[in-house]
Amino acid sequence: MLELDKDNFDENVLAHKGILLVDFWSESCETCMQMMPRIEALEKELAGKADFAKVNLQGNRRLAIREKVLGLPAVVIYKDGQRVSAFAKEFTPAQVKAAVEEIRGA
Repeated sequence: MLELDKDNFDENVLAHKGILLVDFWSESCETCMQMMPRIEALEKELAGKADFAKVNLQGNRRLAIREKVLGLPAVVIYKDGQRVSAFAKEFTPAQVKAAVEEIRGA
């Protein structure tokens, strides 16, 4: 999973072709840490259908605010560099997978 920060976000997300899921997380977020293995499993399950990246909020809070991430954990889905869907706080990997499948079919 690609590690993103304020310095490489735009070049890796806004210029990305296809579907990209970005996991916004923090080490101090217990729920984030619980979700991380599930997000990593989803990455394997959706291999070839979507790419994955993550942003640690430590040092990247302004980036999170710019991307309208208002709660953690959060997954933002981009298609061809445009934000198309987002999940925050309470969500399941199944909901994220369903959103990817819907976006792929759109």
